[in-house]
Amino acid sequence: MRTIRVETSGATILLTEAPETKVRDRNTGEVAKDARTGETLMTVGVVHIEDGESSLVKVTVPESGIAEGLVLGAPVSLPGLVGRPWDNVFNGQQRFGIAFRATAVVPGTLPAAGESA
Repeated sequence: MRTIRVETSGATILLTEAPETKVRDRNTGEVAKDARTGETLMTVGVVHIEDGESSLVKVTVPESGIAEGLVLGAPVSLPGLVGRPWDNVFNGQQRFGIAFRATAVVPGTLPAAGESA
């Protein structure tokens, strides 16, 4: 499936939800694993702010990519952030969206005064 690199250098990204283990199957509680490495996957919630607009986004990150010192509400960086379009049929309804994945989530910095975010 096609992946699209997401450029975030002009954005402010704030952590809104602490890392949680990603669940693959809610009925069984099966934990999601990376298909190549077998590593446990985590999700974090962030708000992406740029050009006066904001979006709440869930991002999948490998467990080893979760940095120490993450604080809710604080800026973070998402190295290797990509979006992957998806679609499926659920209960007879066509659904689609973009899944976001990064190689890590690490403490970041706020843009300097005068920079757009």
